Amino acid sequence: MVANNTMDEHIAALLWTIAEEKKSFVSAAEPQHAGKSAVLFAMLDHVPEGTPIHALTGEIDEIRILAESPDGGYLEVGEISTEPPSRYIWDEPVQALFKTLSVGYSLATTMHTSDADDVFHQICAGNNISDIDASMIQYVVHIRRFGEDDSSYWRRINHVYEISGVEGGVPIATTLFSWHEDGDGFVALASPRQLKASPTLLAERADSIRHQAAAIRASIEPA
Repeated sequence: MVANNTMDEHIAALLWTIAEEKKSFVSAAEPQHAGKSAVLFAMLDHVPEGTPIHALTGEIDEIRILAESPDGGYLEVGEISTEPPSRYIWDEPVQALFKTLSVGYSLATTMHTSDADDVFHQICAGNNISDIDASMIQYVVHIRRFGEDDSSYWRRINHVYEISGVEGGVPIATTLFSWHEDGDGFVALASPRQLKASPTLLAERADSIRHQAAAIRASIEPA
């Protein structure tokens, strides 16, 4: 994703570290086919070795049973949405999900939203989740999609938000990264405050990713 400029190496290093530290996050976008799940699973590739990842079916009984034996893993939800597909949840299953998260799990889910405020409006107002419970979500990755069909789609990580709390259903959000359409570039706006990783470690990871992305580009460019 760095090689095709969906994100830059600094965002990639941050997303790697979010998952490594088992922070709860939402991968969000407004349209379909924006790469929400691709970003989510790329992040989950970096969880600590041995971390359970529970791919939820969406059944409320499964969510409640998991609360009986917390294991510090991730609950991976297909989507928090009113739509009917399998693994999508809304209302009572979402309420059960947040109760289960509170006993010792992290959340990884996708959502169709316009921005971080919309994420929490849907969760709090749409599903009757309290501010305290909603504040278990610590990061929102928001994606923009361009193009008209599968052959022409291209994507950019539009914003990465760090959430320090929720008040009245509105997140207390700091924008860590933003994409600027003019110039097609990513801008770092703030340093994360909820991660244990040092700025030096994040910079080292970004440098490693940059070299890997350059190698990938070189391998696919015509001679």
